[in-house]
Order: sequence, then structure tokens, then C-alpha cells
Amino acid sequence: MVESERTKHTCLRLVLSGTTDPIFIKGTWHPSRFDISITDGSSSWLCNATEEELAERAAQWDQPVSEYLHLAEQYLGFQQPNSIYSFSDAPEGSKRLSWTFEKEGTKLEWRWKCKLSHDSKKITVGILDFLMEANIRLSEEVVNKTRSFDKMKSEAEKCLTQGERLCNEKIEFEDATYSKFISVLNAKKEKLRALRDKEDSGKEVAEEEEESTDKGESSESGRSDNEQSEASKKAATTSSRGRGRKRASRS
Repeated sequence: MVESERTKHTCLRLVLSGTTDPIFIKGTWHPSRFDISITDGSSSWLCNATEEELAERAAQWDQPVSEYLHLAEQYLGFQQPNSIYSFSDAPEGSKRLSWTFEKEGTKLEWRWKCKLSHDSKKITVGILDFLMEANIRLSEEVVNKTRSFDKMKSEAEKCLTQGERLCNEKIEFEDATYSKFISVLNAKKEKLRALRDKEDSGKEVAEEEEESTDKGESSESGRSDNEQSEASKKAATTSSRGRGRKRASRS
């Protein structure tokens, strides 16, 4: 990978303890070294850590160069609330930038010497340009994200409207289907009821015919019995009369 593709840039607005005016720290982070430029608005300072210096510092702290760089970027790219920052005077107009951090429960401090720049205006203007460009990029990003959000919101509203429409159509379809089903079911029930009534009516007619037949047979049977009884009576009377005549003739 090309080094320029791995280079990072940061700019920290640092408010030191006991002061109200901030300083600005612009960092350029390479794979094995870093460059720092600092301004307070009137003066500026530079710290260009070479690969050799960085390797030596990392060895003193028993750290890989990459880990040392990552930790330095973390504290000089963003102000850490639990860290104590200092930007104190050093000989020949230089400054000493330091910050504290904890490692395995022990509070440690890193220091780097920053030399006075001979062209403070150029350094200050460069930091301000970087901040303006970063602000513009941030504004553009906010605008793009706002547009994306508005677009997503519009799409979500469309989806919601479509979902409601589909839900209403589903309800209407289910209602229509249910109504049709009820109508068919009621028609079947009416048909079954009519068939049942017809069947019951047929049973009643058959029962009436059977009862009528039974009554007719009973009447005929009674009539036949009566006729037989009458015939027997007549025969008995005739026989009695005949015997009476015979007795009379004998006497």
C-alpha cells in the first residue's frame, strides 16, 4: 500500500488546564513517523518525529512502533478527558508538549519537544485552511446525510402508505370472501333444511298412509268377523228349528 494512502490527518482544539485560550494541534500520521504543528494564533511550533526517534521511544516503552503511533494519535487527535495535557516552555523558545495516560493501572506521561517555527504565519494559515476544509467536508457530509435521511424518510412514507393500502385491500378481500362464503353456506343450509323438511313431510305422509291402511284392515277384519258371527247364529237358529220340527212330527 502506498504511504500516502495510509497517511491520516487530525486537528485537535486543546484547552489546557488553567487557561481559557485554546491551542490547535494538527497531526500528520505516517506508518512509522508523525509530524505535528501547533499554533496559539500568534506563534507556532513544529515537532517532526523521525522513524529513528519513534523507534527509540517505542523501544523505551516496550511497545511496537505501530502501537506507539496509535496511542499518540488517539491522545493528540482527540482530547481525552482523563488525560492531563501540558504545553510548557523549553529553552530557545521551544515548547514541551506532554500528556498523561494509564497503562495497567499505572499513570504514565509522554513528552515531545516542539521547536519554534520561523514562519508562524504559514503554519497558522495552514492549520486554519485545514480546519476550514474539514468544516466544509463536514458540512457537505451533513447535507448529504440529511438528503439521504429525507430520501429514506420519503421512501419509508411511501412504503407505509403502500403497506396501509395493501392491508386495506387485504381486509376488503377477506371481507368479500367471507361474505361470499357466508352466502354460499347459508344457501347450502337452506337447501339442506328444505331437503330435511321434505324428508320429514314424506315420512309423515307415509305414516298417515300406513295408519290408514292399518285402520282399513282392522275395519274389514271386524266386518268379516261380524259376518261370520251372524252366519253362525243363523245356522244355529236354522238347525234348532229343524230339530224342533222333527220332534213335533214324532210326537
